[in-house]
Amino acid sequence: MSKLSRLIGGFVRQHSRAYAVSGVMLAGVAILTVWVPRKVGAMIDGLAAHTLGGDALLREIGWLLLTGAGIYFLRVGWRQILYGAAYQLGVSLRTRLYTRLTLQGPAFYQRQRTGDLMALATNDIDAIEMAAGEAMLAGFDGALTLVMVLGVMLLGVDWRLACIALLPFPLMGWAFWYISGHIHTASSDSLKRFSALNDHVQETLSGVRTLRALGLEQRSARQFGELAQQASNASLRAQVWEAAYEPAVGLTLTAAGGLTLGLGGYLVWQQQLTIGALTSFTMYLGQLIWPMFAAGWVLSLIERGKAAWQRLQPMLDAPLAIADHGTLAAVAPGALALHDVSYAYPSQSEDQGAAALSGITLELKPGQTLGLVGPTGCGKSTLLRVLLRQLTPQSGSVRWSGHALDEYTLQALRAAISWVPQESFLFSASIADNIALARPGASRAQVEHAAALAAIHDDILQFAQGYETEVGEKGITLSGGQRQRVAIARALLADNDLLLLDDALSAVDTGTETRILQHLEELRQARNGRSAVIASHRLSAVVNADLIVVLRDGRISETGSHQQLLEQDGWYASQWRYQQLEASLDAL
Repeated sequence: MSKLSRLIGGFVRQHSRAYAVSGVMLAGVAILTVWVPRKVGAMIDGLAAHTLGGDALLREIGWLLLTGAGIYFLRVGWRQILYGAAYQLGVSLRTRLYTRLTLQGPAFYQRQRTGDLMALATNDIDAIEMAAGEAMLAGFDGALTLVMVLGVMLLGVDWRLACIALLPFPLMGWAFWYISGHIHTASSDSLKRFSALNDHVQETLSGVRTLRALGLEQRSARQFGELAQQASNASLRAQVWEAAYEPAVGLTLTAAGGLTLGLGGYLVWQQQLTIGALTSFTMYLGQLIWPMFAAGWVLSLIERGKAAWQRLQPMLDAPLAIADHGTLAAVAPGALALHDVSYAYPSQSEDQGAAALSGITLELKPGQTLGLVGPTGCGKSTLLRVLLRQLTPQSGSVRWSGHALDEYTLQALRAAISWVPQESFLFSASIADNIALARPGASRAQVEHAAALAAIHDDILQFAQGYETEVGEKGITLSGGQRQRVAIARALLADNDLLLLDDALSAVDTGTETRILQHLEELRQARNGRSAVIASHRLSAVVNADLIVVLRDGRISETGSHQQLLEQDGWYASQWRYQQLEASLDAL
């Protein structure tokens, strides 16, 4: 049994009541449907024998109309009940996928494409949802109708007509098997093409400014057209193979109808069968159209569901980049110590000399500020990601308040850390909502105070709607410096024990930087025990740090305070003189 079958089977058991009620209603539909030809045949025989007429005929017609109404309402009812349950599978799968994605680390997203993940959460799960809903009940309805109709044809009308009518059906079964294999292949290709198209749209809209700046709109439009055409062709191929079910059914039933009329006419001529019975049998043969179409439809939905599940399952089963087996639910204030920490990215594993971090040993006491500086690619961001447990070092240990980081739950660890990355991310909401993200219950006064500490309050007031200004997707309506300061305000409002700034002041001018750093120092002194790690290319951001660490090629090359590093006359001192000269030239 495939995993998709087990998934759907478990879901059916979980919602057994809804499926059972839908099954009973479908059984009622099948019984009424089978009863109609029988009743029509009896009416025709009665009319032929002149034993049915007047009020009796009207009553029989009334019963037929009432039966039709009953079939209609039962069909509407089972669909409402079933789909109400089947949609819950889509909700469950989307929740599982979303939860899994939120727990994955950066390495996972380096291998995956955003558009593809979005397609999985929409198109693919829709296909699985249809397999659990429409396919399950259509299969049950078709099978039940088929059994009942064949039973009546064999036992209630004439077994000879039934046997001759079934002769073409094995050929239809072979055609269904052949078609379903091609549908699986075409559906899989269609889902992949849709993902590629979705990914192109997502990337294009995210980078629309870059495309315009480089004049690449037409090239992007051509790429979109090609991808859209490929997706359309793939979808068309799947639809063409699905459409192949209809002629297979039509040819089979046409052949069966011809054989039935030939033998039935002979039996009527020989007075071994009444015209009413032949009419009933012909109507029953017509009722086999639905089970045959249902079989094709069910096979199509199942193959689509299989193709979608083959894409979705690896994402649901993908191992988490960082295991969350910790038991400590809170981080107590204490020293943060790294001992001989080394980390190499997978692409660096063959060359240990090029490791991102190598032999890092340092300690940050409560209330202290650590400055991380060094040339591009020296390992500053990697070190911060180790502290966040986004990366697990291959050797060495990181301990906070005497406990290894993996002894804490990820929720507890990250609830104790405020992090402002290099590229600040803002959600498509108001400025106030973005600042209050970590503390949704914060008052407007608290939000404005955090904004003032981040030197963004005055800028916000210049907007027509102030703090209610919508920033657009990823904060596109704000400048780079404004986005950084909003992100800093968000981190300050969270008021956690450890603040990590990963080159978070790169887009602001030196005057604004000085104001923010002064506010951070005042805040640190006011809140005893709060520590900060500031990684920056601009040395002016770490001048007042208690300890400054210079990283070069993943190793610590210099440590000390600002004055001590100047006296060492190494990389830090050289870079300081260069940046001071650059600042003086800019001021001219």
